[in-house]
Amino acid sequence: MGEWTIGAVLDEIAQAVPDRVMTVCGDRRSTFAESARRTSRLAGYLTERGFGAHRERGDLRNWECGQDRIALLMHNDLYPDMVIGCLKARTVPVNVNHYYTSGEMAELLDYLRPRGVIYHRSLGAKFADNLAQAGVELLISIDDGSEAPELAGAVSLDDALAAGADTDAPAGSPDDLLMICTGGTTGRPKAVLWRQSDIYVSSMVGADHADAAEIHQKVRDAGPPWFALSPLMHAAGMWTAFSAILSGQTVILYDTATGFDARTAWQTVERERVGLMTMVGDAYAAPLVAELGRLAGGGHDLSSLYAIGTGGAATNPKYQAALLEYLPQLTLINGYGSSETGNLGFGRSQRDSRRDTFDLRDGGCVISRDRRRFLQPGDPEIGWSVRAGRIPLGYFDDESATRGTFPDVEGRRVVVSGDRASIDVDGTMRLFGRDALVVNTGGEKVFVEEVEEVLRAHPGVADALVVGRPSDRWGQELIALVALVGSGGGSGVEALDEHCRKSLAGFKIPKEFVVVPEVRRLGNGKADYRWAKRQAEQKAVTL
Repeated sequence: MGEWTIGAVLDEIAQAVPDRVMTVCGDRRSTFAESARRTSRLAGYLTERGFGAHRERGDLRNWECGQDRIALLMHNDLYPDMVIGCLKARTVPVNVNHYYTSGEMAELLDYLRPRGVIYHRSLGAKFADNLAQAGVELLISIDDGSEAPELAGAVSLDDALAAGADTDAPAGSPDDLLMICTGGTTGRPKAVLWRQSDIYVSSMVGADHADAAEIHQKVRDAGPPWFALSPLMHAAGMWTAFSAILSGQTVILYDTATGFDARTAWQTVERERVGLMTMVGDAYAAPLVAELGRLAGGGHDLSSLYAIGTGGAATNPKYQAALLEYLPQLTLINGYGSSETGNLGFGRSQRDSRRDTFDLRDGGCVISRDRRRFLQPGDPEIGWSVRAGRIPLGYFDDESATRGTFPDVEGRRVVVSGDRASIDVDGTMRLFGRDALVVNTGGEKVFVEEVEEVLRAHPGVADALVVGRPSDRWGQELIALVALVGSGGGSGVEALDEHCRKSLAGFKIPKEFVVVPEVRRLGNGKADYRWAKRQAEQKAVTL
């Protein structure tokens, strides 16, 4: 059995099922054959201009990169093709968050040092000054129907594909990298270095195939389409899309250039007869539930939908319950993972059966608090969730963080997720929360996600974040930032305090509830804790 490159897998699928639709995004429908040809032509264009690998993996340390980097500043349309085209050219595709401010973008580009950028025209115009200052050699522009001006010196994707030969790209290596920038919820984003073969196996439902015939057999019969609602510039959305594509299935990509609309999403499920849909937390769940409620559970034929997967951010239990009530055939799949671990575990819930632990995928483990041993099922200690086996090499240009996050435990190299967890008797993982968000108040440690989940279950609360604030008495004190539903009927300080006390120990109750018009989340639905801490430290108006 041998390792495979992602581009080679796509080409084999295109040989087996050339006319099957691979992606649907807005008005664009691409077959596997069309995408295989498009990715090869992009690779040829990049190769002809000297882009590629300049130092091989064996000559590099785990935090080093010897390949040219191509930043993808894109909406969802054509995103998979651009990733695979870059990989075929032995360049490194890097996700770039187009929700960033100009200052954040400047910092990220200075860190990544991309030699080229592929961008949708409206996003290029948004960050024109940043791209000019970054000294990028090659700009490839994708028409997104925007009236925004084109950047000076840019070449259109159509022209690049027309100029690229689909036979000139070098043979790729399983060692070639794919970079995933972390979400930056608590600090500056870091670029995680994945060998493409490792991420294919760990997070894209791949394998070390014996031969091409094995791939052809795998993709012969396609299941119903998958639908990725979230942006592919984030790991959760990209894993969904590539898991479908590299299994020979059709994937629907929400047209993120238009902004999310729940009615459009449900209409797409009905029209395309979607089987599995994926989303990220309440940013998607809340409007989806509201649309179902508006139609009293009717109005759309959603009988094809057998599962909704959610990950990357917590989904409010009340929204989960509502989805299962409106769609009784549904299985809710709560995914767990990170840019560093890949897809690490899944918890499945149905209308009459709810799960609050995760089944671990290959390599998933929990290690002790001191990071010296692996915990066994039933061990009462709360340690760290980790993954061994097919894991990243490290963080780009960061030796210290690489050594800290990728230690050896009992002779096995692991990646430590940063989340605290334990192993139940049945071998499933129980998640407690991110260690960086633990608040030590009066000598007691509080996982803020636990408090947030309780608050967000209140019918008058639309969203909530909890952070620590310095306190002379407690060292740190818990502060809850709360966005209300409408007028928030019945959700004053006393009501929220009473609601929390029904489920939480006294030391976990926030010392202050701060009302905000809206809880700020990042483009992927994850909480923006840097914003939350700033709000808590300011003298905001309280409820």
